[in-house]
Amino acid sequence: MTQRTWTIKEILNVTAEFLRDKKIESPRLCAEVLLSQQLRKTRIELYLSFDQPLRSSEVAQYRALVKRRLNREPLQYITGRQEFWSLEFMVNPSVLVPRPETEILVEEALRLKQANQLPDGSGDQTRILDLGTGSGAIAVSLAKEIEGAAFWASDVSAEALAVARENAERHTVSRKITFCQGDLWQALKEPVPVFDMIISNPPYIASETYDTLPEEVRAYEPRIALDGHEKGMYFIERIIAQGENYLKPGGWLLIEMDPGQTDQALGLVAATRSFCREERLMDYRKNYRMIKAQKKHG
Repeated sequence: MTQRTWTIKEILNVTAEFLRDKKIESPRLCAEVLLSQQLRKTRIELYLSFDQPLRSSEVAQYRALVKRRLNREPLQYITGRQEFWSLEFMVNPSVLVPRPETEILVEEALRLKQANQLPDGSGDQTRILDLGTGSGAIAVSLAKEIEGAAFWASDVSAEALAVARENAERHTVSRKITFCQGDLWQALKEPVPVFDMIISNPPYIASETYDTLPEEVRAYEPRIALDGHEKGMYFIERIIAQGENYLKPGGWLLIEMDPGQTDQALGLVAATRSFCREERLMDYRKNYRMIKAQKKHG
């Protein structure tokens, strides 16, 4: 029997329909991204080559990629990349896939910097800490945007830091970032610097709800970067309780969290009596996603 020859258009249409039947999110996009990965073409190039026939080996390799997605492996881990802040970041199962809502941390950090809301350091270099950097998305994005600043990026995972370093090199900002390994503040080596801004997207999923997460997250993304222990507040509480010790007077603390945690987090900030201008900010879906607070002067 003669084996069927598939064109790009035909295999995309059939795969998208198949993925839709299997309840895979954004089936057409998924089909296109995976075929782009397999053929090393952009999605636009696929459309310009709709009538191109595929070799049997290309079809077999494409089906292997589709099977991985059917097993609920995140598309970003299959392709090894994810866009964040209009930059392409390398990702693998050692790091979380950067989410669009985390861009609000970058937006707010840039707004504070541009509005001259950071401490007056009498000419000192601006220092920014990305606490729990993961893929390095926050630190690298800010390092691309802010000239003359020094960045620290910490993570408890050596594997995550290796990814972050590679992303920093890819975007030519590695000389601006000091990478350090350890659990939160333990990553900072003596003499410990004080910062103009500390930014964190810590683990904040409650352990008791972890098993309800989508399979793509639960089975593939690193639990160490997601599980915030009881009620998801363990790391948030530690960051708020100790953050003042690592901030200059007038410095800012910015933390991402679950919308349901923001009220409690603001209460913890107020209880320290070390901060002012506490506020929570919404994400693109109009859910409160981040809190910020400024360390008091004097």
